[in-house]
Amino acid sequence: MHLQPVILSGGSGTRLWPLSREAYPKQFLPLTGANTLLQDTALRLDGLVEEHPRLGVLPRDPIVVCNEAHRFLVAEQMRLIGRTPAAILLEPFGRNTAPALTLAALSAVAADDDDPILLVAPADHAIADGEAFRQAVADGAVLAEQGAVITFGIVPAKPETGYGYIQQGEALANTDLNGAAYRLHAFVEKPERATAERYLSSGEYLWNSGIFMLRASLWLTLIRRFRPEIAEACTAAMDAVRGDGAFRRLDATLFKACPSDSIDYAVMERLSQAEDISEHPAIVLPLAAGWSDVGAWSALWEVREQDGDGNVLDGDAFVHESHNNLLIAQSRLLAAVGVDNLIMVETPDAVLVANRERAQDVKAVTRFLSEAQRNEHRHHQRVHRPWGAFESITMGGRYQVKRLTVKPGEALSMQMHHHRAEHWVVVSGTAKVTNDDKTFLLTENQSTYIPVGTTHRLENPGTIPLEIIEVQSGSYLGEDDIVRFDDLYDRGGDSGC
Repeated sequence: MHLQPVILSGGSGTRLWPLSREAYPKQFLPLTGANTLLQDTALRLDGLVEEHPRLGVLPRDPIVVCNEAHRFLVAEQMRLIGRTPAAILLEPFGRNTAPALTLAALSAVAADDDDPILLVAPADHAIADGEAFRQAVADGAVLAEQGAVITFGIVPAKPETGYGYIQQGEALANTDLNGAAYRLHAFVEKPERATAERYLSSGEYLWNSGIFMLRASLWLTLIRRFRPEIAEACTAAMDAVRGDGAFRRLDATLFKACPSDSIDYAVMERLSQAEDISEHPAIVLPLAAGWSDVGAWSALWEVREQDGDGNVLDGDAFVHESHNNLLIAQSRLLAAVGVDNLIMVETPDAVLVANRERAQDVKAVTRFLSEAQRNEHRHHQRVHRPWGAFESITMGGRYQVKRLTVKPGEALSMQMHHHRAEHWVVVSGTAKVTNDDKTFLLTENQSTYIPVGTTHRLENPGTIPLEIIEVQSGSYLGEDDIVRFDDLYDRGGDSGC
């Protein structure tokens, strides 16, 4: 039995601003430990074969579905944990989870003759008890092999109003399972407080985790039945897919025709109500494994280790006579005195202070930033690129100073700027510079000047990171003042270095 993990990495995490940004959302952040949420998701099945040898399940490297703008983040974070994705499917724009799963199922079927079982999970959730999760996956694999569609419901710990719920039906009698299993009776929208309390006391409702298991071919059968327009658009886009190493680029024009819908609405709700698909029952497995969607700062406060006063401190943070706060400091001292139930997050370019009970409202900040056409909701001060990163140190009306870090063996595109000149000073490492028809090396404390309109490229031929101070000057300093002639990363119209 082959198990194909599918990681859906399309979330933006706006409620975790200012740590989570559009260009670097929460799944790429180490919010709950040393690894990022994406990395933890990819590693979560480690130990399944050893813990359940008689199951005969063979997990494969994951298929990751992500926004095209995040492709290098996905590839790099997988490389850092020693994982090589079976495929990284690049969505030119988001269309919700049902099309994402359809793309993954088409990819899995095309690459495999034995119709693997798909384990579908968001990239940005946290699960504290990996062993309990793998036990539930083992039960799900048994049922999926028998033709069922599995969703995992989280055993609720409180009357939560921020999650959707799943209502259990009758219990299944299956001696092959370690835990309980139930018919899926209904999906329920996020409830009001009184309704959530009633759900909790009834014992019939579970939080909707967004994690599913089923055969790849079965998903394709169901999506073709219930949402044929999604199936058709995804099939057309995949038929025209273009390979680029591990990346699979969808045809943007064809994929644009795909409707947006979730797995829940497109298939699961309809399946639970259908009377003529008894051979493919919709089943919910209760999961008690310390799950969190880390969907808001209050959720992060709940899953992080707290001191004796209920405070979570990360970075250079100090509290005095304060209780139940979350303090995250990235670049300077953050101190709190005599305050309770606050969220305080400091980054080099933004500070958030919010009542912990109003954590869901942080998205109002990102909405304001977007409407005001500001940049703080899109990028951090340190902007990541496939070749490394850059960050702005200071800027004025006609100048800007940046620090560039180029990874060993990497190179910026061969490029030209219409409106700005650049002066490069090597701080550490060795730079290979192309400046019009000249190519030369620079070492520490050496510099060069790139005039306006000059074709140029910066490379790191060494084995340590190359650190450059770049001084830009000119009438326009925007990242879109760039003409690319050659790019190792096939970024096309992407703006910036």
